[in-house]
Amino acid sequence: MGIMKSCFVFTMGTAYGVYVAQNYNVPDIKKLTNTVLVIFEHIEENYRKPKKDDVV
Repeated sequence: MGIMKSCFVFTMGTAYGVYVAQNYNVPDIKKLTNTVLVIFEHIEENYRKPKKDDVV
């Protein structure tokens, strides 16, 4: 009985995901993640402590 319930839940979750993706403006997660990573890299470069060699 457990495998039937698992299959039913998986099927309903998939159907709900397809419905939401078709009817709502869902953001592109890959694009959003890349944007966040670029922002973090920019912040890291600007606020990083200087290396001992770079000190004047």
